[in-house]
Parts: sequence; C-alpha cells; structure tokens
Amino acid sequence: MKKALVIIPTYNEVENVKLVLKKTFSLKRFDVLIVDDSSPDGTAVAVNQLLPKYPQKLFLEVRKDKEGLGKAYIHGFKWALKNNYEYIFEMDADLSHDPNALIPMLESLESDVDFIVGSRYVDGINVVNWPLSRILLSYFASIYVRLITFMPIKDPTAGYVGYRQKVLEELNLDEIQFVGYAFQIEMKYKAWRKRFSFKEYPIVFTDRKKGISKMNGNIIWEALYGVLDLRIKDFFKKQNGNSTD
Repeated sequence: MKKALVIIPTYNEVENVKLVLKKTFSLKRFDVLIVDDSSPDGTAVAVNQLLPKYPQKLFLEVRKDKEGLGKAYIHGFKWALKNNYEYIFEMDADLSHDPNALIPMLESLESDVDFIVGSRYVDGINVVNWPLSRILLSYFASIYVRLITFMPIKDPTAGYVGYRQKVLEELNLDEIQFVGYAFQIEMKYKAWRKRFSFKEYPIVFTDRKKGISKMNGNIIWEALYGVLDLRIKDFFKKQNGNSTD
C-alpha cells in the first residue's frame, strides 16, 4: 500500500492539536506531519508527548520562525518527498476540515486525479459558523480568482487539498512565493497550468471553536494582488515561449 501523509501546520493550536490527531489516526490510513512554527503556547511540546503513542505514524518538525502558512507547507512538502510519500494532504489544525473527508479524497487520488480540492463552493456554499461578511468575502474572492486566472476551480483558496507525489515533484517548490490565501491559489494554478487532472470534493467547512484565527488583512491583500501577479508573469512567460501550454 502506497504511503499517505497529512501535513498540519500549527501556530498556537495546543487546544486543538490532540483532537485533530486522534480523529485523523482513527482512520487507520494516514501518517501525520506537524509543522510547528515555534508556538509559544506549547503546541510542539504537546505533540512531542504524543510521539510514543503513534510511533512511525506521527512526526514533528519545529521551525525557528513564524514565516506563514505557505512556508510551513513547503517545508512539509519537501519532507514528504524526501520520505517517499505518494499522497500528500494539507489540512488545518483547528478541525474546520473534517478528517473523515480524507478517505474519499484519497480514493480519488488513488483512482483518477492528480490533485483533489476539498471544496466549500462546488455544491452550493457549505460554511458553518462564519459571519456573513466573511462568507461573502471568501465567496467573491473565489469568483475574482476564477475571472482573473480562468482556472475552473470553484474554491481556489481552499486549504484542504491532496496531491499526488508527482505533482509536487513537477512544481518548483522553491519558486512558490506567497504565504496565505495566495499560496493556496498559486499551488492550484501552477498545477492546473501543468495540466494535472483535478477534482473538487464537496466538504462542509466549520469555523474553529477553540483558538484564534490567523486570518488578517495582509493575507487578503496578498491574495488580491497575488492573482494579478501570477497572470502577469504567466503572460510574459508565454510571450517568451516558456508557457506550460
């Protein structure tokens, strides 16, 4: 059986990390890598205490500085490739992503697609406990991304995503430049431009019950200008004969 890994980046998630690990390991199919950005609340300490409970299933990488979600995932992707995982997933630590969706998403990777997106918007709007203002911001941001990039993914900012090993090997991870919403867009856009097949799997996104959201204005603005930056750079690559088309 080919190996599957769930990468969970953490910063101050001590209230959530034990439960998300328990739920993920109950599926009996996944290893988990926690990438912690030196959380001052003791998240890494809590995970370290659990390592003997899940030998050769739970792994911990502690990064010195808090550099953002994108940098944490890139670190995790490189670790996954080095350790020869065939299927690599991104998942939030705060239980906004239901770990039970991992099984059908993995089945899609095993059978017919190169990357799979856990989508809030492929089947209506499936978000629980968000204020209306945040729902509208997220939903219209997804429309904006699709209009600018022409990428046919209804939830381009989704953070619940699975990749086959070959997708991450084909992308130049050192050239991924963004860290927040724009990171998620950039990964999907570059995979799509390389003509990897994909599917959106409908999920229900539930807002965190514990801990503090990492969302802020800088992340939103990065996404807005990041999408334009991606398209402009792609345009000039095409003009110079370096397009992936």
